Amino acid sequence: MAGIYIHIPFCKQACHYCDFHFSTSLQNKDAFLKALQKEIVLQKQYLKSEQISTIYFGGGTPSLLSKIELNQIFDCLKSNFQINSDAEITLEANPDDLTEAKIKELKDTPVNRLSIGIQSFYDEDLKLMNRVHTAEESIKAVKLAQDNGFDNITIDLIYGIPGLTDHRWRNNLQIAFALDVNHISAYCLTVEPKTALAHKVKVGLISDVDEQQSLEQFKIMLEAMHNSDFVQYEISNFCRNGVFSKHNSNYWKKEKYLGLGPSAHSFDGESRQWNISNNALYIQSIENGELNFEKEVLTIEQRYNEYVMTSLRTIWGLDLDLIQNNFGKKFLDDCLKEVKLYIQSGDVLNEENKLYLTDKGKLIADKIASDLFKTN
Repeated sequence: MAGIYIHIPFCKQACHYCDFHFSTSLQNKDAFLKALQKEIVLQKQYLKSEQISTIYFGGGTPSLLSKIELNQIFDCLKSNFQINSDAEITLEANPDDLTEAKIKELKDTPVNRLSIGIQSFYDEDLKLMNRVHTAEESIKAVKLAQDNGFDNITIDLIYGIPGLTDHRWRNNLQIAFALDVNHISAYCLTVEPKTALAHKVKVGLISDVDEQQSLEQFKIMLEAMHNSDFVQYEISNFCRNGVFSKHNSNYWKKEKYLGLGPSAHSFDGESRQWNISNNALYIQSIENGELNFEKEVLTIEQRYNEYVMTSLRTIWGLDLDLIQNNFGKKFLDDCLKEVKLYIQSGDVLNEENKLYLTDKGKLIADKIASDLFKTN
């Protein structure tokens, strides 16, 4: 089943660690929304009439959109795509946007899953990252959403933040568990180039991310998630009661998806393309009836490497039969040769012809994947 990702490129203010495409000016919002609906029409054949099982509003901050604006987008999608009646429809939201009035508005749209960007339940961490909301607003937002009928909620947390002690990280996790959400995404803070955080680290205003501390907090997280009955179904994603993210799972399983909006990526199984990361040029191109994107046709090595990277990160593992069937015996033989040492060291398990990372292997997941990559 295919998916649709919609990038809403607006934020109230810039988080210091963020390198996604966004603007803090809403000046072009109306023009963007008109262009987005026109792009939907222009791209209606991209997925070749496949059923749409997931729709994901990311950003940026999609919770800045009103009920009317969201429903206009949905009406346009329904007119141009075959959307399943039980499609998972996720909207990313900042806690400060989720007032009771806003949540009730969202219940009057097709949105049935909220992804709430909490990051930390400590105000000092939020201030360091230049988040708009407070810790108190985070807890209130989750409870208001639950009280008003949203039972499919995921929250984002960040570890490895400079100054975040192991004790505070444990408390962050316990507060999240107490909120009784069924899904948590937890990421290690990364200092991306050209961000405000990178500048502050460079000039010494903030300490750099401590890799050893981040590793320890990853271990703390694995133990805490296990003790609270959360299944780690991808390196950074945990759920209980079988409430996986269908949209993200489709990415990892290499399903097709269409990306709409500036900077959004699309994948049709053989090629990848990405829209221009400039709001004004995106709007101008669409107004002229043109799609402004770059495209890359993936080589067999690239498709293999992407499969290795994504599959190893998940609970479903790397399927060796799939490698032989889709890429050939030479790819399989090379994979088995490279992974042998990791199996012997206890970092990888080979069960029923599938490779899985152990908890020990998850600590070096990127290294294992890169060693299995094929190069020209």
